[in-house]
Amino acid sequence: MSADIVFKLAHVIGAAVLLGTGAGIAFFMLMAHRTGDPRTIAAVARIVVIADYVFTASAVIAQPITGLLLANARGYPLDTGWIVASVGLYLWTGVWWLPVIWMQSRMRALAQAAADAGEPLPARYHKLFRLWFAFGFPAFAAVIAIFWLMIARPRLGVWFLS
Repeated sequence: MSADIVFKLAHVIGAAVLLGTGAGIAFFMLMAHRTGDPRTIAAVARIVVIADYVFTASAVIAQPITGLLLANARGYPLDTGWIVASVGLYLWTGVWWLPVIWMQSRMRALAQAAADAGEPLPARYHKLFRLWFAFGFPAFAAVIAIFWLMIARPRLGVWFLS
């Protein structure tokens, strides 16, 4: 198997992990939230935080490395428009994802504290959940756009690089 195929496979797997883990985490957090049960939310959030660190963070680190190796193996200049746009969207996704990691950890702690005290979820939890939910939309849209750019590789002028 040629190096460019190995790099492409690794890059596609990393992208699938990012999209799949993100969608799965969003689904499970939303479904746990809908129960309104602090114990359920705390348990699901505990798993979600672990999954984000194990899967999402690993893929976040691997994607630029495999992308660079793949671009080099295929002979794509790094200032190619669709690559620059993909990197920009990747960074944009990170702007939304990093606060989400913190929010998930806080929601987990708030839900656990409510469960331990036998109390309902505090207002702070609900505010964080609304923010967490809203932050998912621009990040998810950017990941979908990156998938499109990687598949279509459109000719894009990169006016700010010339």
